Amino acid sequence: MLQGPSVLVIACGALAREITALIRANRWDEFVVQCLPAELHNTPDKIPSAVRTKIQDARSRYRTIFVAYADCGTGGLLDAVLDEEGVERLPGAHCYEFYAGHKTFQTLSESEPGTFYLTDFLVRHFDRLVIVGLGLDKHPELHEMYFANYKKLTYLCQVEDPKLLDQAEQAAQRLGLTFEYRFTGYGLLEQSLRNVRVGIDGQIDHRILA
Repeated sequence: MLQGPSVLVIACGALAREITALIRANRWDEFVVQCLPAELHNTPDKIPSAVRTKIQDARSRYRTIFVAYADCGTGGLLDAVLDEEGVERLPGAHCYEFYAGHKTFQTLSESEPGTFYLTDFLVRHFDRLVIVGLGLDKHPELHEMYFANYKKLTYLCQVEDPKLLDQAEQAAQRLGLTFEYRFTGYGLLEQSLRNVRVGIDGQIDHRILA
């Protein structure tokens, strides 16, 4: 019989803070979190194999494995791996969708297709991931190439924090975009983990449908 924590959550590093907060708040002592680097989003074709390696390395030590990734730009390749491994993931195409919820995100996308989205993680790491990551610190002339088709920056907020809100507004100003704030909380991330927790007691099927 397995001893100790029975659920492994293989997570994107961009979700580490949020998942840890949910585990602590709900006292989900059965959960262990192992994160892959958030920078894998820059090379999404590498996400499926990295997740498969984690699953196979951990299979014998955990009763349940759950993957805290959406599709994240893998074009269905992650789902192909998870189908083979018999493991479920977060719903949707990306973190914006599972934070905001399917219907809300669809409405946002349809109302203004030219929207650049930020989460708490992206606000905290805006300079590193956006300014430096896109080379705008050294080549500001690239701004027009990257953002010519964007009109609005929408901040999908997980935890209300005046400091983060101010940083998000500054980010919009730096990119020359209008600013919109929407509090989402943890959205389907929390719901999905809660369902996994209930599922390990055999009360419901823990599969989360995308």
